[in-house]
Amino acid sequence: QVQLVESGGGLVQAGGSLRLSCAASGRSNSLRNMAWFRQPPGLEREFVGAINWYGDPRYYGDSVKGRFTISQDNIKNTVYLQMNSLKPEDTAVYYCAANEQNWSDYYFLSTKESYHYWGQGTQVTVSS
Repeated sequence: QVQLVESGGGLVQAGGSLRLSCAASGRSNSLRNMAWFRQPPGLEREFVGAINWYGDPRYYGDSVKGRFTISQDNIKNTVYLQMNSLKPEDTAVYYCAANEQNWSDYYFLSTKESYHYWGQGTQVTVSS
């Protein structure tokens, strides 16, 4: 089993930045891809970004391209989401996800059903 724990959420003004972290423990050496999804209030969970456990490739959702950056640290078993130029519409619960499959194409990694490990989520609120 793998456990994922997110941290780094909070309240920030529009235009500000936050960095989320997701630490993996347990059988983390079996992981092949990690991702961030988010769920705004009353809406479906949507894809934010994904990265292969070894660093590349990485993909982003259209709404965050150019503003968010996903990265990983294999030594710390941690994936990060650097969020810049935040907007009120970025307000959501952000979830970390991971899988053990070797496929790393955009369609597969942007689909929430491709992940079987999930964190508990961390709230990000962007005020206008």
